[in-house]
Amino acid sequence: MRVLVAYSERTVKRHGTRRELLATVMLAVLVLLAACASDPEPTTGATSDAPRPGGTLTFALATEGDCLDPHVSPADVTAVIQRNVFDSLVAQTPAGKIVPWLATSWKVNGDATEFTFTLRDGVTFHDGVPFDAAAVKANFDHIVAKSTRSQYAVALLGSYAATDVVDARTVRVSFTKPYAAFLAAAATTYLGMQSPRQLTGAADTLCSGGPASVGTGPFRFTEYVKGSRAVFSRNPAYAWAPEGARHNGAAYLDQLVIRFLPEDATRVAALRNGEVLAVDGLPAPNVADLEKVDALHLLKIAPQNANYSIYFNTRREPLADQRVRAAVQRAVDLDTIVKTVYFGQYSRAWSNLAPDNVAYDRSLEGRVRYSPDEANHLLDEAGWKTRDGAGYRVKDGRRLVLEWPYVGAFNREQRLVVSEAVQADLKKVGIEVNLYSLDSGAYTAQRNAGGYDLIAFSWGKSDPDLLRQIYASGQTFNAGGVNGSGIHSAEVDGWLAEGAASTDPAVRRSAYAKVQNYVVDNAFTLPVYVFTRAVGASTRVHDITFDPDAFPLFHDTWLG
Repeated sequence: MRVLVAYSERTVKRHGTRRELLATVMLAVLVLLAACASDPEPTTGATSDAPRPGGTLTFALATEGDCLDPHVSPADVTAVIQRNVFDSLVAQTPAGKIVPWLATSWKVNGDATEFTFTLRDGVTFHDGVPFDAAAVKANFDHIVAKSTRSQYAVALLGSYAATDVVDARTVRVSFTKPYAAFLAAAATTYLGMQSPRQLTGAADTLCSGGPASVGTGPFRFTEYVKGSRAVFSRNPAYAWAPEGARHNGAAYLDQLVIRFLPEDATRVAALRNGEVLAVDGLPAPNVADLEKVDALHLLKIAPQNANYSIYFNTRREPLADQRVRAAVQRAVDLDTIVKTVYFGQYSRAWSNLAPDNVAYDRSLEGRVRYSPDEANHLLDEAGWKTRDGAGYRVKDGRRLVLEWPYVGAFNREQRLVVSEAVQADLKKVGIEVNLYSLDSGAYTAQRNAGGYDLIAFSWGKSDPDLLRQIYASGQTFNAGGVNGSGIHSAEVDGWLAEGAASTDPAVRRSAYAKVQNYVVDNAFTLPVYVFTRAVGASTRVHDITFDPDAFPLFHDTWLG
């Protein structure tokens, strides 16, 4: 197996001067008035052969999601699936540059509250509807409409005020507060363009995927069989790939078939026996063996988003007490857990931001260490001094219990194994963890009502403004944010606003460093591991590329 570590400017293990360069490049481009140069991207099966059109790529995913409308769903699998269908106004290269896509150029006013886009001519949706300024307005207005019930895209629109149609090819997007990070948000699938004709349909219809998903992208979504597969056919009219793509015309593949194979062993077996040509989410225990298979490629990609982290609900007891939260941080032996579960493929996280994020603060590394003695002392100090017959701490007749719900269907990367290891470590210091699975609907309702103590997730978007969605006071689950810790701090809100408004890389790094330190030092979170995406593919598969969130892209993919 050939092992490729991506990206050329952003690798898994190099973090030194490259990060400083990347920070300068990425953050400065947020208010560029014109296009930037393209960058090399990670790819499978590098070859000197010319791309060959035709064929079907079968690609396996570990998770599926329950709604395939990126205007609604926050799931990263939704973005992976629908990037094939929905293009965006701009694109973001792996090096962080904002480049033209459906918009050929843009202007930003002095305080980053107005973004005026000039749109590409000749673009049509799969249903024949022209892409124009009215379509942009229809999409953004749809996202913020209460009836849409957006769980993430609405947060990406920040303090959205309005979209104004200047003329058919010119559109102005306005915000009530400075939002320099908007261009990075606009590059995501979640703010992708859907046919205005489809947006008039019921929300459930848009969530259902398949032919109900109508965009301008290189593939048409022709079939969706829940629990089995999603089928995409080449859009022969496609001629508007983002700047930096390897070619501008229609996709090479005739068809893309995404299969949903949640069992790790099943995905690995399907890759080995040729049932599928490529798989996402190679299990860490299998990577070393698969690297020895000559007929396969392995591509490792480090995203720039938010690490998988545990968040403590501070809006109810017992985690309203900072001493209890700090005890949880110190009671969990994350070094051992991550090393054991992931066989050295993933590293332990120290911040919510991934190490390759431009605002990552390395001073946090080693900040919170495993110390059961400190954890026990903090719990005693908090009044949880006695233990019952089962060894759990009690106070005022109540056992120290933490509720931890999760969605079983979204379990990936051995997260349940990690959660059970955390549960076992907390038991050693007298904390009972009630870890249980719910279906997505029940989980969302309970989560939005605040019915949990611990909640864990990773979070997409490569711009550090993602911290605003995680920690800003107004970014509750009900508002489309993911403020799972329930933090409500004017100081934190101020830092987040400063980072969102500024185009100065140093100012942004400073603001986001303050947030990262505050939430760790005040025990609002326990970062767990740094994800590295591992994609395995047959040597027949060439040029699967990736975006800054490490989501696979198939416009340039071809089969040898």
